[in-house]
Amino acid sequence: MSTSPATGPLTVGIGGFGAIGQKVAAALDSGSIEGLKLVAVSARDADKARANMAGFEHEVPVVPLGELADRADVVVECAPASVFAEVAGPAVERGRIFLPISVGALLRHDDLVDRARRTGARIVVPTGALIGLDAVRAAAEGTITEVRLVTRKPPGGLAGAPYLVENNISVEGLNTAKKVFDGSARDGAAGFPANVNVAAALSLAGIGADATKLEIWADPQVTRNTHTITVEADSARFTMTIENVPTEENPKTGKITALSIIATLRRLGAPMTAGT
Repeated sequence: MSTSPATGPLTVGIGGFGAIGQKVAAALDSGSIEGLKLVAVSARDADKARANMAGFEHEVPVVPLGELADRADVVVECAPASVFAEVAGPAVERGRIFLPISVGALLRHDDLVDRARRTGARIVVPTGALIGLDAVRAAAEGTITEVRLVTRKPPGGLAGAPYLVENNISVEGLNTAKKVFDGSARDGAAGFPANVNVAAALSLAGIGADATKLEIWADPQVTRNTHTITVEADSARFTMTIENVPTEENPKTGKITALSIIATLRRLGAPMTAGT
């Protein structure tokens, strides 16, 4: 019986070396993700990035964002949304596997999907801080009539969001919960680029960014970023809630986000996976 020739590990480059990027890189460096190997990272402060790799078993080069696709089979975007295109563009043009964490920015660059069809690239969106995207994907194979996401965050986690600034909405000194946004996932992702990548991921799994409904609340009573999804479909009706522990470095981001990227990478090299 013939067998296929063995192939080497998938190489991985990480764009952005903050709290999320460092955690993902450490998992790759440890060798705990079967079939994948870290080969490069990108950071605004290269010296700081090298210092943060001091405890790694294998130090890798720190390169400009645009070079990651030249070095790696898989490009993971963990950078600010403002530089999303610098990571995404080359990755898709070179036919790489691209994992974006700034999913809201993906909605503003939907041309990347058509480009990926031409180049053979794969855009793999991690579940991130949400729950149950596999159920939403499955329901979308039938007919979904409504998807609603209600997000509640401590006020400090929303402070400075463009939508709040542009509409002169204050979240300081709140004693009770305040609804600061009610609209589509597309508009919410644009107005809260550091806060609701979850809404963009949900919309891509289900009925699209314009049909997915989103509420955002600044709630002084919560200590965790909380997301509740409600789906009405011809196959099922379900409601799911997740309470994410914010990272110490950035209260806008939950600790589970980095773990979701690691889990997504693990699926790329695993001989067996569970879930849709």
